[in-house]
Amino acid sequence: MAADKQTKLLAKQLFKLSVVDGEVSADRVAGVLGWIEKHAPRHPLALLQLYHRHVANEVAKSRAVVEHAGSVGVATLAAIEAAMTKKYSRKVTAVAKPNAALLAGLRVRVGSDLYESSVAGQLAALSASV
Repeated sequence: MAADKQTKLLAKQLFKLSVVDGEVSADRVAGVLGWIEKHAPRHPLALLQLYHRHVANEVAKSRAVVEHAGSVGVATLAAIEAAMTKKYSRKVTAVAKPNAALLAGLRVRVGSDLYESSVAGQLAALSASV
């Protein structure tokens, strides 16, 4: 069932209540979920899905997923955290994720932004240009 306009607006308002100082607060999220459970608003499943999407998008903006083929050091992750925190003007946490398909190099995803410096990416760009 598609969410109606009121459900979308309520999900957005509940999401705004869940953010403190630019970060999603676990306590506030628990409070919002408790309120939803207690008050049983109209279209609760659609409301929860929309609310979840807002929260997940916000959390993804504060997380840098660093895909790598070989090993990545703690110093490298710290440097990526510092660079992304400076770029986005918010606390960004780097998380390492192995990806053998990269061959060599790194791919960093923050929210919907992608930064790539890998052999696989360079080969793909080269094959697209030929």
